[in-house]
Amino acid sequence: MKLLKKNIEKLNLFLENYPKIGIYFPQFLIILLLGIIISYFSLNASTNMAARGIETGFGFLANKASFDIQFSLIDFDSNDSYARAYLVGLLNTLLVSGIGIFFATVIGFFVGVTRLSSNILASKVAEAYIEIFRNIPLLLQIFFWYFAILRLLPSSDNSLILFNFVFANIKGIYVPRFVWENLNHFVYGFLFSILAIYLFVSFSKKKQEKTGVQVPTFTTSLVIFFTINFIVIYFGNVGLSLSYPVLETNRGLYNYMGGVSVIPELIALAFSLSLYTSTFIAECVRAGILGIDKGQKEAAASIGLSKGQILKLIVIPQALRIIIPPVTNQYLNLTKNSSLAAAIAYPDIVLVFAGTALMQTGKAIEIVSITMLTYLTLSVSISLLMNWYNKKNSIVER
Repeated sequence: MKLLKKNIEKLNLFLENYPKIGIYFPQFLIILLLGIIISYFSLNASTNMAARGIETGFGFLANKASFDIQFSLIDFDSNDSYARAYLVGLLNTLLVSGIGIFFATVIGFFVGVTRLSSNILASKVAEAYIEIFRNIPLLLQIFFWYFAILRLLPSSDNSLILFNFVFANIKGIYVPRFVWENLNHFVYGFLFSILAIYLFVSFSKKKQEKTGVQVPTFTTSLVIFFTINFIVIYFGNVGLSLSYPVLETNRGLYNYMGGVSVIPELIALAFSLSLYTSTFIAECVRAGILGIDKGQKEAAASIGLSKGQILKLIVIPQALRIIIPPVTNQYLNLTKNSSLAAAIAYPDIVLVFAGTALMQTGKAIEIVSITMLTYLTLSVSISLLMNWYNKKNSIVER
């Protein structure tokens, strides 16, 4: 016992002299233990698969996929590889997630502010919107918009025509496609105008903080944007025309060719994700605004600020610090909920890669691992971006 006690005292003395070892050594042991557990199960799975004659590895990604995909942002046909099929599914997932996040944010912010309106009718309508779309399961909403609304649209030869340039039928919605000349000049001008607006807004904000002088940033930003882009379009010979979809027939089947087509699966999924998630974002916005002390609003009103100015200059900037963390969770949920696309056959990464590709190749471990790692990467990326934005808007103590 004396020897053990003596060794423990030596160890404690050693850790006191080298405190970093006491911090990092337990974490090293945990990581080592996790590595041993993962290695054990991986080796066990590999041994069992080898015993059954199942090959492992990621070499199948270079093989020909031999299936078509209904909708893709890049060129794809059955002669392309599984790796390209994965890329198509990933881009489709990013597309519907990006559309959903954008519209959910806009709708949620508007409904959240309206929910607190002094107008009783507007407030009750916003409340009813939240209660209806929040309490119906997302999968049922996807089915509703897809099967009960979009699948009831007429056939191609009897399409609904809006303003003579939007054609809606059971195969999707067709709109004219922009055909650009010297598009690169326009892109450079657009990016330059955004940079100029950013620098101007940053300068105006610093000037307001130092002098209290408020610069009309919105109006000036519009002037900067349109001036720069007009100059680029005029002197850069940027041209724009429209390619209209045309109804054609092939062996008695009618279909629109040309223009831009949006498949009903994408519309139903983006619509459902936006409406469902916007209700939670609206509640986050309402909670953030209510979290601002009433005295600050009264103090702002006492110096002559209008209700709009109080909301824009006093309430919203402070409420963002409360709103951003829970809204980040809603962005993550929306991205993961996009995997419900498989229920209506929207070709996202789950349907294309973890569905069709897995069924054809039988590479369950490899494909499921890649799919899980993809969603993990997307979620971590969104979290890092929102944490950066939240830190940027946090209160800086002086």
